[in-house]
Amino acid sequence: MADPKGFLKTPREVAARRPVEERVHDYKEVYPGSAGRALLPIITEQAGRCMDCGIPFCHNGCPLGNIIPEWNDLVWRDDWEAASERLHATNNFPEFTGRLCPAPCETACVLGINQPAVTIKNVEVSIADKAWEAGYVRPQPPEWLSGRTVAVIGSGPAGLAAAQQLTRAGHTVAVYERADKVGGLMRYGIPEFKMEKQHLDRRIDQMRREGTVFRAGVDVGGTLTGEELRARYDAVVLAIGATVPRDLAVPGRELGGIHQAMEFLPQANRTAVGESVEGQIVATDKDVVIIGGGDTGADCLGTSIRQGARSVTQLEIMPQPTEERPAGQPWPTYPMLYRVSSAHEEGGERVYSVSTQEFLGDEDGNVRALRLVEVRFEAGKLVEIEGTEREIPAQLVLFAMGFLGPEKPGLVEQLGVDLDERGNVVRDLSYMSSVPGVFVAGDAGRGQSLIVWAIAEGRAAAAAVDTFLTGSTNLPAPIKPTERPLVV
Repeated sequence: MADPKGFLKTPREVAARRPVEERVHDYKEVYPGSAGRALLPIITEQAGRCMDCGIPFCHNGCPLGNIIPEWNDLVWRDDWEAASERLHATNNFPEFTGRLCPAPCETACVLGINQPAVTIKNVEVSIADKAWEAGYVRPQPPEWLSGRTVAVIGSGPAGLAAAQQLTRAGHTVAVYERADKVGGLMRYGIPEFKMEKQHLDRRIDQMRREGTVFRAGVDVGGTLTGEELRARYDAVVLAIGATVPRDLAVPGRELGGIHQAMEFLPQANRTAVGESVEGQIVATDKDVVIIGGGDTGADCLGTSIRQGARSVTQLEIMPQPTEERPAGQPWPTYPMLYRVSSAHEEGGERVYSVSTQEFLGDEDGNVRALRLVEVRFEAGKLVEIEGTEREIPAQLVLFAMGFLGPEKPGLVEQLGVDLDERGNVVRDLSYMSSVPGVFVAGDAGRGQSLIVWAIAEGRAAAAAVDTFLTGSTNLPAPIKPTERPLVV
């Protein structure tokens, strides 16, 4: 273990973010320097809080099976290179998860039963950033080539993890991405203030040096058909995500100024790195209403504030969560708590237990307001509360209500893979779809989920593909498609 008395004498502490009045005027990460660098002055003692708990439930909380107590101990002993090796043994991209994962490992921490949990996520990102700065992260090209070829469709976390693992196993891997740059939603869905794209770019450069081929700007299912794909490659990994957004069919939906979050955020991310976007959707001098209280809604909130919105209101149909763990969600489950992200610190209003009845328009056909009504649960159903209707101004409305599964037209239909009742691609225990040689990893098979699940499934699917191609594998397979830890 680390410090034998660390959890007794050291209180939990996290790094201070940059002042709100400073960070809302730029798109840099909210931590000074970088998330990992900002934590270095306190991280050794924080790692020392990890206790010799006997059965580390943090392992169960993490879909990747990160060996958390071991790299906590190594950080406390100031052995950063060994800590980096131990961390990368189970996680291809700890600099991503250390910034973007909601840390289910921390809610499963044994210390968290009656004290604030170990700052696992903070230690992780500190190790990752320190490893890059010290040169511990190097390309790992294979020693030999298998002569087998694999196409990975989609360059989000699941696709990148699968591609890196398969490349290191000696297969020739090509990653296809329909956007003009590689990275999937990590590039165009995650704002710069949460993760600057330099972290993504350097990891992609590492993969290129290892031998992975990236082909951006290719519409697989359009210019390259599913039939051509199967004929060209020995195996195919579908990591196309769940990109069909949930809509809201209420009167006035056709008005101008109502958009999906993933129409708004990619444009903002492009301009944040210096690109120009013709006809960009902007929040400047507008009353912005975000429908959806999750992370994507918070991303829209922080972006709208940086664009100079007049006001921002985030709506959630569910009641406001409690700040303490509910009795029905005991340790080590992942509780639904009232959480304050960096974007929520910066402004805006959060309104709970409301439902949108109608969008109201102006004479030009653009949205000018929303009509809301308060709701409550009765007998397990949401019912509207009479007399609580009201209007709030809105010249820009953003839907951040989640996603319904992968897109069906094009590649999915061409491959002829089976779908489940939710519209996700069906796969067996080896991540293979109903079509031999076509594998599925991440949200396309699982449904909308976390980045840590995507990486875990990408790694596991890679092991299954390696077995399919060669008859055996030395690649780790952290999870089966049906496995779900206690935190989910």
